[in-house]
Amino acid sequence: MKARTDPHPQQFVYILECSDKTLYTGWTVNLEKRIREHNNGKGGARYTRGRRPVRLVYFEACRSVSDALKREARIKKLSRAQKLLLIKR
Repeated sequence: MKARTDPHPQQFVYILECSDKTLYTGWTVNLEKRIREHNNGKGGARYTRGRRPVRLVYFEACRSVSDALKREARIKKLSRAQKLLLIKR
């Protein structure tokens, strides 16, 4: 029997809190790996490289890359105060 793979892997939008208390928003298909990349500097965003360690403070699942990118864009447009309210929910 062959292992079945999901033809539509789950996408995640996430918010990180950096060591300087700034917030970074991104998306990924593998949340744990992406956080490791941000903290190790290999494949992490340029923004987070000088602000390590980072800590995952929020994430949500999306059905598609398109949905994840749209949600990421909406979150990035929020003010810091609005992002903090989202995180507290």
